[in-house]
Amino acid sequence: MREAAFVKKNQERWKRFEKLLGGQEQKATPDQLSELFIYLTDDLSYARTFYPKSKTTAYLNHLAVQVHQSIYKNKKEKDNRFITFWKFEVPQIVFQNKRPLFYSFIIFLVSALIGVVSAVHDETFVRLILGDSYVNMTIENIRKNDPMAVYKSMEQMDMFSYITLNNIMVSFRIFVAGVIASVGVVLMLLYNGIMLGAFQYFFYEYGLLFESFMTIWIHGTIEISAIVIAGGAGLAMGNSLLFPGTYSRIVSLKKGAKDGLKIVIGLVPLFIFAGFLESFVTRYTKFPSFIKLGIIGLSAFFIVYYFVLYPIYLKKIQQREQNQ
Repeated sequence: MREAAFVKKNQERWKRFEKLLGGQEQKATPDQLSELFIYLTDDLSYARTFYPKSKTTAYLNHLAVQVHQSIYKNKKEKDNRFITFWKFEVPQIVFQNKRPLFYSFIIFLVSALIGVVSAVHDETFVRLILGDSYVNMTIENIRKNDPMAVYKSMEQMDMFSYITLNNIMVSFRIFVAGVIASVGVVLMLLYNGIMLGAFQYFFYEYGLLFESFMTIWIHGTIEISAIVIAGGAGLAMGNSLLFPGTYSRIVSLKKGAKDGLKIVIGLVPLFIFAGFLESFVTRYTKFPSFIKLGIIGLSAFFIVYYFVLYPIYLKKIQQREQNQ
């Protein structure tokens, strides 16, 4: 893009930044300043790449310095970076990347349906996906009238450590797979979705669909949701490489990777909690159904609220402040 076109495309936004910093508009909030700084550093990176010695680059550098100073000048000591990361940053980035997250959900849902349909039409499919040893062990547990015994097979703390670490590593692998132009993410989502579909159909064949659902989804509601969200983070990074827009691919990839990584880091507490549920709660398969449904319902509500409703709420608040 020629420099003149780049300036014309973005100058209105830069002028608004100047007015906010100069006090000509209502004083910018810390969240607005942070968002300005992200936009400006992206524009500055682009300008440095294509117009390294131009006045535009010098101007953007000066503007970015002003925003940076305003952020730290207005920052209150009582602000807790740890809290604001999950309270504001992660939900805002989730909203900005709502399309990749939605695509990840659709891919996973279709994959699960593929797993079910494949298992229906091929009696060997479940063994192919889950493995003979797991299928044989579960069949033996069903014969012993304890189909969910696998969740009681390890000592609780060992199980918690292993499952939590494994789930975190899976989420990071799905995210990193986005570097392969999103193809790697799609393949990993397909694999996990097909496995889930085949897994649930396996219990359906033995008339245990409800019992398996009431047990597995105690921890699976958060665990599976977090894997889908990690897939969305990977797609966001992959799409930034495929569709860089006005930025160079490397600048776009850096921004996509930064946003995606924040989402994945934001999922770590969820995997820890899911690991806790699987290790310390799921094993109690004789819990009353209303307790199990309560845990599943609260988990589902939290996922929908934090990753769908709350980001929309924050966006509306931000727009209202900007319009005042």
